[in-house]
Amino acid sequence: MKPFMDKDFLLETETAKNLYNAYSKDMPIFDYHCHLIPEQIATNKKFDNISEIWLGGDHYKWRQMRTCGFDESIITGKDTDPFVKFMAWAETLENLIGNPLYHWTHLELQRYFGITEVLSRKTAKKIYDECNYKLQNDPDLTVWGIMKKFNVYAVGTTDDPADDLKWHKVIRDEGKCPAKVLPSYRPDKALNINKPEFADYIASLAKAAEMEIKSVKDVITALEKRLDFFVEMGCKASDHALEVCPCTFWTEAEVEAVFAKKMAGETLSACEIDAYRTFVLTALSKMYRAKDVAMQCHFASIRDNNKNMFKLLGPDTGFDASLDKDLAEGVSMFFGNLSETNDIPKTIFYSLNPKDYYSLGTLMGCWQGDGIKGKIQLGSGWWFCDHKDGMEEQMKVLGNLGMLSAFIGMLTDSRSFLSYSRHEYFRRILCNLLGNWVENGEVPNDEEMLGEIVKGISFNNAKTYFEGK
Repeated sequence: MKPFMDKDFLLETETAKNLYNAYSKDMPIFDYHCHLIPEQIATNKKFDNISEIWLGGDHYKWRQMRTCGFDESIITGKDTDPFVKFMAWAETLENLIGNPLYHWTHLELQRYFGITEVLSRKTAKKIYDECNYKLQNDPDLTVWGIMKKFNVYAVGTTDDPADDLKWHKVIRDEGKCPAKVLPSYRPDKALNINKPEFADYIASLAKAAEMEIKSVKDVITALEKRLDFFVEMGCKASDHALEVCPCTFWTEAEVEAVFAKKMAGETLSACEIDAYRTFVLTALSKMYRAKDVAMQCHFASIRDNNKNMFKLLGPDTGFDASLDKDLAEGVSMFFGNLSETNDIPKTIFYSLNPKDYYSLGTLMGCWQGDGIKGKIQLGSGWWFCDHKDGMEEQMKVLGNLGMLSAFIGMLTDSRSFLSYSRHEYFRRILCNLLGNWVENGEVPNDEEMLGEIVKGISFNNAKTYFEGK
């Protein structure tokens, strides 16, 4: 029997152990998509207690605490004693064998705090006190200390086009942060013409772009002005949250009529909404291509399903789910249209529903090229798919349908500075997958070749993909 989460955790063969320890373990981290708060990075935030850094914004944990039966006041209440929250998480964790949170939690305890005990109600007080002591006294547990400890090369935050990127400027100008902090361009609010707050957002965008917006053409001009500013600030990627890919191709005049209708307070049809989104996303895609910005498309999430809790807590609080809609046809039509004018940018496809992997994995092969290795990517197992089985499935599909060695690897998509150990989790799973293929005689036992593949997927491919060097 193997010990629980020892040094060979998830590494089943000698080949896997060697690949991980010799080629992957010490590679830098390029966390190219996350939701960290730039202000906390700029100010080198020091967290008050383990509950704040662990439970303050982690809706993965909140979902399971609700499942365990805890009252919402304990989970998200602002006045609840931090230790009460921690105890609730400890009890929840006791019930989470089989969930990736069980592994993530214990990896974080080991790698950040040097704690190898299993977290439970019995050990909670001791672990809580030890974590809090280290948070207050260990320089490795400030934001910058964490980034340095985990050899974080760069992070890509998620930022609205109307954002002034104030804290990114502070980080850049002061030059003290050990990692690059790159803004990522997320113009969802400019595309979501169906939302009641759309008109207010357009006013915010106009203010940020220092111009009037009276038409769709103006929207696109404003978005390009803001994108140029983001690129000046180091932006390497955009991000789009899309249920499916828009694919209703109307003329500019027809789309202008849709925009005018919305700004006049009228209700739009589903077709009108999709036509507007298609028109603006097409314009954005062409900008990304011209400015060498990678486009991330996150598909198949159905959001804010609990309406009462959305009213109480807002978005991104644990009430989203995997969507089951046809995806392939829309992707084919949208990117096929871009291909006619050779305007497809570097693109990363993610889906919250693994049923889409085969469609995306075959479609992306239709648009590779431009001398860019892996120009179109099947993104890492995302959100509800970033567990052991999900990561293995994504990599096996990519290996079967595309080029696994060109894969740009893992991202945390996290709001927590305690998430960098997820890169270790992914790297162990990667090395174990390759190691099993070697031991089975499915690939050659060529350490030099395999080592380069592992280093590439762990870090080098992402660096080249986003930075071109």
